[in-house]
Parts: sequence; C-alpha cells; structure tokens
Amino acid sequence: MKTKISTLFLLLSITFNLSAQTKTSTKHTFAIADGNFLLDGKPVQIHSGEMHYARIPKPYWRHRLKMMKAMGLNAVATYVFWNYHETAPGVWDFTSGNRNIAEYIKTAQEEGLFVILRPGPYVCAEWEFGGYPWFLQKVPGMVIRGNNEQYLSTTKAYFTALYGQVKNLLVTNGGPIVMVQGENEFGSYVAQRKDIALEEHKKYSAAVFQQLKDVGFNVPFFTSDGSWLFEGGALPGALPTANGEDDVAKLKEVVNKYNGGKGPYMVAEFYPGWLDHWAEPFPKVSTAGIVKQTQKYLDGGVSFNYYMVHGGTNFGFTSGANYDNKHDIQPDLTSYDYDAPISEAGWATEKYNALRDLLKTLETPAVPAKIPVIAIPDINLTKAVDLEDVKNKIKPVNDDKPLTFEALNQGYGYVWYSKKFKQPISGKLELNGLRDYAIVYVNGAKVAELNSYYKKYDCEIDIPFNATLDIVVENMGRINYGAKIIESSKGIISPVVINGQTITGNWDMYKLPMDVVPNLSAEKNTATAGKPTIYEGSFTINKIGDTFLDMRDWGKGIVFINSINIGRYWSVGPQQTLYVPGCWLKAGANSIVIFEQKNDIMHKTVKSVIDPILEDLKPENGLPK
Repeated sequence: MKTKISTLFLLLSITFNLSAQTKTSTKHTFAIADGNFLLDGKPVQIHSGEMHYARIPKPYWRHRLKMMKAMGLNAVATYVFWNYHETAPGVWDFTSGNRNIAEYIKTAQEEGLFVILRPGPYVCAEWEFGGYPWFLQKVPGMVIRGNNEQYLSTTKAYFTALYGQVKNLLVTNGGPIVMVQGENEFGSYVAQRKDIALEEHKKYSAAVFQQLKDVGFNVPFFTSDGSWLFEGGALPGALPTANGEDDVAKLKEVVNKYNGGKGPYMVAEFYPGWLDHWAEPFPKVSTAGIVKQTQKYLDGGVSFNYYMVHGGTNFGFTSGANYDNKHDIQPDLTSYDYDAPISEAGWATEKYNALRDLLKTLETPAVPAKIPVIAIPDINLTKAVDLEDVKNKIKPVNDDKPLTFEALNQGYGYVWYSKKFKQPISGKLELNGLRDYAIVYVNGAKVAELNSYYKKYDCEIDIPFNATLDIVVENMGRINYGAKIIESSKGIISPVVINGQTITGNWDMYKLPMDVVPNLSAEKNTATAGKPTIYEGSFTINKIGDTFLDMRDWGKGIVFINSINIGRYWSVGPQQTLYVPGCWLKAGANSIVIFEQKNDIMHKTVKSVIDPILEDLKPENGLPK
C-alpha cells in the first residue's frame, strides 16, 4: 500500500510540473543534474511514447498526440529521418506531405507534451536504409557510420539543416525539446563491426556528438543502447540509457558505472510490441506483461519511453529491412502497427486502456473520439495496362553489364533489365547479385520468380534464337540494422550468368522509380495474365473515413490512392490489407492505381474492409516458381 501511495504522489507531482507545458508560452528549464531530470529545478519522471511524424498523415498528427496525452504520457519521442528530408544531394524538404517536423513539434507542445528528439544520423527504426539517403553510396570513398571526412561533411550539413528547423523549439528557447540523442544504438554497431578498432569507433561517435553541439543544440544529450553495450555506445557528456532493460537493479548498476555513480535512470526504448517482416508471423506482446513492467519502472523511479506507443505506417517506399542466416533480406511490412498501445489507424487497444488505467491522473484528458471508419463498395478497375507499354516509352540506359539502382541514379522502385539474344542459350540462369526481387521473362512469358528472402537466385532457362530476356527487379527496402547496412546497393549488383557464361554486352535498363503515380490517360487496355500490369479505377464516396484495402486476392505490388503511394502489399502476409487514411480521401470522386507485379490472374475489382488484417500468414503464396 505504501508503494502505491508513493507512486500516486509521484505521478501527481509529475503531472503538476509538466502540465505547465500545456498551451502556454511559459519558458521552462530542463537539466540533468544531481541524479535527476530537473524541470524548472524540480525532479521529474519522464513517461514518454515514441511516435514518428513521417508515419502519420499530417492531418492526424494532433489526434495521435491527443491519444498519447490521454494515455497519461508527458512526452513524445521521435526520430528524424535524414533521407525523408534530403531528397537529393543538397536538396532539403521540410514542408511537403508529412515532412514539417517543426509543425509536429509545435503541435506536441500545444497538446502539453515535451519532445525528445532523436536525429541519428543513423536511426534504424525499420526505416529504409536506417534513415540514410540512398545516394550517399555514390560518394567516392565514403563509409557510413565511419570516421571519414566524406561522411562527416554530410552529417554536418544534415545537422545544420535540421537545427535551422528546430532551433526555436529547444527548451532553452522556449520550446518543448528537452533532450537530444547523440547517434543511435551505436554500441550495437560497435559489437557488429569488430573489424573496426574500438578507438576508431569512438572517434566517429565523438565527432558526430561534437557536430550536434557545434551547430547549436544546447539541451541535455543522451545515448541509448542495450545495457551490455554501453562500452561501445556511451559518450562522455551524455546520459546513457538502456534499451529494453527490464531489470531495474541492473539498469541502475550499469548507468551508475558510466554516469559517475548516479542517475537519472531511463529506458529510452521500452517495447510494448515488436517489429514485423513479410512472410513471418506477426509477433504479439502481452498486455499483462507490459503493465507489470511499467509498474516496476514507476516503483523504481525509472523514466521510460514506449517504443512504439503508436507505430503508424511505412507509406510509399519508406520501409526498411533486416536479415538473418536463413534470409538475405527480411523486408519490413508496410504496416508499422507494432502491436502498439495505439493501433496503426489510431485506435485505443486493450493495451492502451490498461496502461491508461495505470498512468492517468486527475488531470489526464479524455480519450479522443475514434476517427470514423467506412467500407467502400467494390471498386471497379476500368483500365489494365501491360507494364511493357509504359516501359517502351522510356529511353533506356545501355551498358555492357547490368547496372545497380545507384549507378542508374535511382533510389527506389523498380528497374526493367532487358537483353536481346541473337544466338540461343540454355541452362541455369544465376542471378547471385539480385537485390531483392525479380520476375524473369523470355519473349514475354514468365520463367521464374527469384528473391533474396528465400535465397532463390537461379532457375533453368531456355532462350531461343532472336529472343529477349527481361528481368524486372524490385528494391524491397535497404537494410536498416546490422553490419550489412554498408552493403545496400539495389538491383542487379553482380554479373548475370547463364550456363556458366557471363552475359555481357548491350543491356538495356528502363528506370521505373514509381515516385509519382503512373499516368495511364493515353494507354489502352493491353494487360494479360502473367505479365506485370498497372490497373486504374475510380470510386465515389459521400462520407469520408478511414478504410482498409483488402489485397488478399492480389499478388505483389503497390497502391496509389489519389496519387499518394500508400505502400506495398504481398500475398505472403501476414499483412493482407493496406491502411487508407480518410484524410487522403475526398467526398466525391477518388482515384486508385495499382501496380501488380505478378498478375497471375486478371483483376476487375478491389475490395475494402473496416478492420485491418495483419495476422494472415501465407508464405506459400510467395515461394519462387
């Protein structure tokens, strides 16, 4: 009983101190001193949730932040995705789509939440290339996450651009940003890259940390690593925090070791759910376990950040990938639901309600109303165009050998590789340099599907006289975690071999980045089963609301709604629906375009449902043929 009373008193005092943030221009101070987090000189405990602006439609930012506040939290943490803002070398975008990070942070402040900023430059996050711009791989001599001038000059430019957006939002300038992270989970990378001396690793992390300070960030800093990885990840002058550490005594012991024998103590990533890959089961984390662990932190005086409190969606081509011994790539789902307390569509879950019951105080606001959900009648697809017709209007790049996406100056999407054979050849086609997924055709007939997930890189092939070999390759997302992040080229990255012979000379490459919705206005219905196809349709609605496209009858591809790429689908599951935010729909006419890569059957309609399907695993639907 004494523990419960003291916890309640602590929560009430925290709420009182942090409520001063709400919708006022009051300037606060925030510091790490005397073993505590100090707000206006008084000890506070941070109850934060991770939520990324890039994974939520901008019109829904405020709703999701209100959901966090109503759960009893007092802070929001967010990564900053470098590649989301530097869209081409030296070209910065902090305004379009969901990219206005300054507005996101201001909205958090208006809703009474402090902000923890995690700028990387590396972020992991199940995000494409861990947040790095793909074109860094084109810079001669550059080694990412390394102590070299080519790389550090680009991180300095990134930090400078970011600081220009958020400098007025630092707590020192009256804003809500109370802490900034120096690098991310660097201790993990040190452990993974034992080929690099610890001293050299430390030079790099110190250089990045100094850059953050040099450009102007002047709030308390922290690092986050597994508790056993502090030797590689901790930085002098930054508070070490322990990701995923549930043993409070161990947490305090390891922080004391690297922080002068004192706290404060924080778990910067407390996992109420877990990440998801295509072709693998959707992992679940029990509500009871998360509630119990939260109570341990409350009783132990440990601050925490739920990663994720709300995951959102990997719209477009933003999802990253992992790998293991059985799979050369494990692409992340479009949905970043994460089994989080707040679902992908912003709904309060059982986990949310249980944590709210634990964290709420007398001042905690009511839970916001759920955004309406609608079912759209079957959408008729009125146009079906063979992708080859679109490809034939593109001027190819010609080279003696297949070129990577990067060599073609293309970051995402697809490349169509084509070669004409004047003499017949047959035998085993070996595509050991495939990154990541390919469909192989001879004279327009599908021969095989190859992909890096199943480590399927070869097939038997028979190319007759005067025939054409076509290989349509998809980038399924660059590695976002692990030593192999430095091996992130896409496309065909090594020679094509048939019957032991390297096939060189006169390769044509057609770039299909799908960065904008395909324009089919001048195209005719030419599609046939077995060839990649672009479908187009329209639908009319009177009432706007969120919905979910049901892709269970489809193969593999992407969907555009009103010209917005809402993400990838793949029949292997476990995700079988695509979230369509109502804020991206219009009362009246709406458009849909679907690029279906496999197109084993012709489609005439696409359906919607009112509940997501995220746990329907059918790996047999993706096995190479």
